[in-house]
Amino acid sequence: MLATQLAPILALLLLNGEPDTTSEDLELAIKTELSGFETDTRFTLSVVAENGRVLTHSVGESTLETPYESASTSKWVTATVLMSLVEDGVMSLDDRPQDYIDAWPTTGNLSQISLSDLLSFTSGLNSAPACINLAIANFEPCVLRIANENSAAELPGQDFYYSATHMQVAGLMAVKALDVSTWGQVFNQFKTRFDVFENSSYNLPSASNPRLAGGMTWSAQDYRIFLEKFSSFSILNQTSVDVMSTNQAPSANIVSSPGLGAWRYGLGLWLECLPNALSCTQANRLSSPGAFGAYPFIDTEHNYFGIIARQGELGTFENGYAIFTHVQQLLESWAISNQN
Repeated sequence: MLATQLAPILALLLLNGEPDTTSEDLELAIKTELSGFETDTRFTLSVVAENGRVLTHSVGESTLETPYESASTSKWVTATVLMSLVEDGVMSLDDRPQDYIDAWPTTGNLSQISLSDLLSFTSGLNSAPACINLAIANFEPCVLRIANENSAAELPGQDFYYSATHMQVAGLMAVKALDVSTWGQVFNQFKTRFDVFENSSYNLPSASNPRLAGGMTWSAQDYRIFLEKFSSFSILNQTSVDVMSTNQAPSANIVSSPGLGAWRYGLGLWLECLPNALSCTQANRLSSPGAFGAYPFIDTEHNYFGIIARQGELGTFENGYAIFTHVQQLLESWAISNQN
């Protein structure tokens, strides 16, 4: 049988509930579909099933070790770093910026912001100063610029606004809570403790001014290991993961959001709630797609996780997500297959 004929035949078998379709057949079908998929840039797909089976396939000059700029895939990582400090009792989700940052306002709406508001993007800090994207800027002064530019912010909790501002403030809170000088030191402690992101860093726009919501550079291998430890509660306990995976602002006005219609937000990650987000109590998938088209996810319905690692042009998120949806049905069948 020709490999190019296999995928449509398998799709028909799956539709008819054919019991003899093996995981090896499915894997070959997935790889065939990916190799024939018209794409704007190279990519690597790597997924892991609940029983530990791994499927990895690259198109073009991409590998598990290829470094990619993260864009918003950083958000999941940043939120997890911060939640690990919450779990340790170093910080609390109820903490406020002025508890750690001496120059932060102690009156008005800015003084009412909590760490939970920051991680759910409902802090009201909707105006981003240019320094967030400047390599020559310094982290702490830029965070204080966020306060200055949002002096007339709405009361936190009212609006969902997808922006880099929230996590910059949360990150400086962590720096102060640990009594270190940089976010890099916070992250290095996390890396060492949990043995993750060995070859990854927050380096954009610079190490001295990292953009915590989108400034990592990572490899598919590093991110996949992170997803494995996140999903197995090896970094955070189940209670913390459940908090991150809960819609934190169900009544907030959605002012700015790149998420699809049936997506809601937890703490630093998207909750893909299908078919109806309005009645969503548990997400089908957790994800944190980036603007360059990378797509890390945990499928809680079919019990597998993985990442599409790629770096297309800015604003090509949909191109990366299209790769996933193209083979989604085959991936789900592969994940629940009992074949080894």
